[in-house]
Amino acid sequence: MAANDRPPNQMEKEQIFGMAEKEMEYRVELFNKLTHTCFNKCIEKRYKEGELNMGENSCIDRCVSKYWQVVTNLIGQLLGSSRPPM
Repeated sequence: MAANDRPPNQMEKEQIFGMAEKEMEYRVELFNKLTHTCFNKCIEKRYKEGELNMGENSCIDRCVSKYWQVVTNLIGQLLGSSRPPM
């Protein structure tokens, strides 16, 4: 077994778990910001119906798409890549 093929020790496992925890926190925060932003932009403040109408659905689709495109472009720039991660 090569040195790089060894199983992680306890400290490495804790570091990996900590990184995964931070990643999850980041994703939840991103989702919450996206939801809040697109909801405020696209949904009327006075509810008339129990379901989203076609205009609200279209607005949310465009908002989420643009938001995600901006986020992935920023991440790509931060990572120094010309192509954002998927």
